Amino acid sequence: MTYCVAARLNAGLVFLADSRTNAGVDQISTYRKLSVFERPGDRVMVLMTAGNLAISQAVLNLLAAHEREGAESIWNAASMFDAARHVGEAIRAIHLREGPALKEQGIDFNVSIIFGGQIGQESCRLFQVYSAGNFIEAHAESPYFQIGEAKYGKPILDRALSPDSTLDEAAKCALISMDSTLRSNISVGLPLDLLVYEADKLRVTHFANIDEHNEYFHMIRSSWGERLRQVFAEIPDPVWSSAHDPQSLVPAGRVHQPVRMIPDHAEPTDFTDIQVLADGEPSAQAE
Repeated sequence: MTYCVAARLNAGLVFLADSRTNAGVDQISTYRKLSVFERPGDRVMVLMTAGNLAISQAVLNLLAAHEREGAESIWNAASMFDAARHVGEAIRAIHLREGPALKEQGIDFNVSIIFGGQIGQESCRLFQVYSAGNFIEAHAESPYFQIGEAKYGKPILDRALSPDSTLDEAAKCALISMDSTLRSNISVGLPLDLLVYEADKLRVTHFANIDEHNEYFHMIRSSWGERLRQVFAEIPDPVWSSAHDPQSLVPAGRVHQPVRMIPDHAEPTDFTDIQVLADGEPSAQAE
C-alpha cells in the first residue's frame, strides 16, 4: 500500500509520498512513487501514484514515451487541465491494453494519481485522477488530496491546513499527517519524498528524501506525540452530573438511560438509574 498527500496553497504546492509497496506480509519492497516532469522556465509537474505498482509504472512510461515520439503530451500541453487530461488518457490506454488480462486473473485495475504543477503564467493547479481516467481539481474549500491509506493522516490536515498556510507550514502538516499514518499502518513506510514548489518559479524549489536517520523528521515524530499527550492530560476528565458544571455529561436534573434489550419471557423490571443527581438523591426518571 502507500500514502501520498499534496496541497495547493496560495504560495505554491506541497507533495509528500512514502515509498513502501507490498504483495503480502513477507514481500515488502521500496519503490519511489513521486515523479517530476520539469522543464525549467516553462513547466513543473509532479505525479504521485498509489495502487497496483505495475499499472502505475506503465502509466508513467507511457507519459514519458509521448515526448520521445513528439505526440501531444503533458510536455506540450497548454494548461495543467490539458496535462491532467493526458494523464487520464494514459490510464485509459493502459486499461485497454492490460485490463482484460488482469480481469482474467481476478485482479482489479487499481490506480490512483495525484497530479499537480504549473505551466507558464497559469496558476498552480492540483488534480486527483481516478482509475477510469477522470479527475477532479483541488479548490480553496478543499485544498488537499490524499491517495492510499488516507484515513490516519486526515484529521491534522482538516484542522491545520488552509490555502493561506505557508509552504513550510504545509510541509510540516504533511509530515505530521505521514507520521500518524506510519504509526497506524505497517503498509506505509520510509523513506519519504517531500517536494515543495514555490509558485511562479517554474522549477523545483525544495526537495528532500527523508529516511529513518533524518533528524528533523525524528523531531516531528517525538514532539508531536509528546504534545498530544500533554494536551490530552490538560483536558479535564468528564463530570457525569453536576448542578455547578455546565459541561457535565448529564445535565443537572436529568437522567439518561441506555436502550435495554429484554430477554424473551422475562418478567418486567423496574430499572432504577444509577445516575445520582446533583443534590445526591437517586432518581428513576428516564428520558
